[in-house]
Amino acid sequence: MPDADILGIESSCDETAAAVVRSGEEIISNVVASQIATHRPYGGVVPELASREHLRAIVPVVRQALADAGQTYESVDAIAVTQGPGLAGALLVGISYAKALAFALEKPLIAVNHLEGHIHAVLLEERQKGNRDLDFPVLALVVSGGHTHLYLAEQQGESWTYENIGHTRDDAAGEAFDKVAKLLGLGYPGGPVIDKLASHGNREAVKFSLTQIKHADRKTPAAPVRGVQASVELAAAGSETRRHTETRLHTGRFDFSYSGIKTAVLRYVETHGMQPAIEARRRALAAIPKPKLDDYLAHCDRETLDLVASFQRTMVEDLVAKTLTAARAYEVATLFVSGGVAANHELRERFGKEAALEGVAVFFPSRPLATDNAAMIAAAAYPKFLAGRFAAMDFSAEAGMVLK
Repeated sequence: MPDADILGIESSCDETAAAVVRSGEEIISNVVASQIATHRPYGGVVPELASREHLRAIVPVVRQALADAGQTYESVDAIAVTQGPGLAGALLVGISYAKALAFALEKPLIAVNHLEGHIHAVLLEERQKGNRDLDFPVLALVVSGGHTHLYLAEQQGESWTYENIGHTRDDAAGEAFDKVAKLLGLGYPGGPVIDKLASHGNREAVKFSLTQIKHADRKTPAAPVRGVQASVELAAAGSETRRHTETRLHTGRFDFSYSGIKTAVLRYVETHGMQPAIEARRRALAAIPKPKLDDYLAHCDRETLDLVASFQRTMVEDLVAKTLTAARAYEVATLFVSGGVAANHELRERFGKEAALEGVAVFFPSRPLATDNAAMIAAAAYPKFLAGRFAAMDFSAEAGMVLK
């Protein structure tokens, strides 16, 4: 296969990123400009501000990525950009710039799904390590601030196909972390703060229960076969077909729901009179430009630390349990866990232990590649480059883009 240096551009949310990746497996450069300082005063990402920050950062970030790689605009072989999902205005900044570059330089333009990028972040690093012996199909958990999805990923030649077998019905896991952190006066982004504080609390102090999903998602088309007809078809089907059909008949079995635990934390705060301490903490931390762990610990009482630890334990247990249940149902031997929440220490430790007991190999990206970056976009673009799947100049952002 020919080598190709692909310039990747990512602007789907609150990081402006650019990277040069060679042949989908070697990171030549990777530059990320964060907007955390811009959004922290608001406790979350403000879409209009995100778009403006992307406009300011996109040109210098791309220039830096090319300089770090020892490349020029003319020397790269193709340009890849995130098409969706994400914030529409933010996506348009990256897409417009990528289109302009591709048109002016007469380079191929490749549109990439952001979620596919997260999956290829794992592949990218495993290939850099020389690990090419992965058992398929792969079950991929993409878990981040805006997404919690389970995909069956298959490689057919140089192309990849994806089947979504589970998704969040409401809040994504990362959203739950951020909202609970905001509720407790811990600031934004909440996931990393909760991760650091959780080890200082009692994980068993507060008993939370998560929503038990007992019905199919009404937004998802019903399974084509049911009842007696399903039994006849299943009996007649081969083992592989039967395994997949049986699982599809239980639509919703691998779905997630995290709005309930967020409400449960709110009720706990209200019933235990924690609001005055939370407001004092919020004011104190707001006065510190870049709070460190010691600053958070100095303003968190034992009750708060126990609540944080119990919340994280419950979230991690649910993510691990549902993912491994899906792995058993689909008889997969390889598991990818990617996305911003995949940087969580307890999640990594729990997956490592539980997956080993199941005989499932689990792979994570390094923490810099777990969060949004452009290297994963350039890596995901390489199979499309080989297949000649280039984007027309009239494509646009898809805020709700589906991976398939």
